[in-house]
Amino acid sequence: MNPQPQPFDYYLDVLKNKYAQFNGRARRREYWYFVLFNLLISIGLGIVGTFVDSNFLSMIYNLAVFVPGIAAAVRRLHDTGRSGLWILIGLIPVLGLIVLIVFMVEDSKPDNQYGPNPKAAVL
Repeated sequence: MNPQPQPFDYYLDVLKNKYAQFNGRARRREYWYFVLFNLLISIGLGIVGTFVDSNFLSMIYNLAVFVPGIAAAVRRLHDTGRSGLWILIGLIPVLGLIVLIVFMVEDSKPDNQYGPNPKAAVL
């Protein structure tokens, strides 16, 4: 029996193993832990940037996680049974972001055209 991954393991898995993987599915846990740690690291780098009067580290980090962030979001949309193109709804100010968040918090759907339910593999 495999032990349950730790929260930071989800973040590292997205960066190491699924950097630009737009196919497949991502569970809520994988996506939201990635978002959480990404946000915490960005805030930390922003604070450091104010002390050293430079946002260079923050810019480099944000460029490095841009592709895996989009890929994780697309895989999360696949898990809810939607095409990855739904991510473009986030370009609509306010309303698009709200709709996208609602999509991201939905539960996993059964097996669909994007692959088997990743939640079923863990349970």
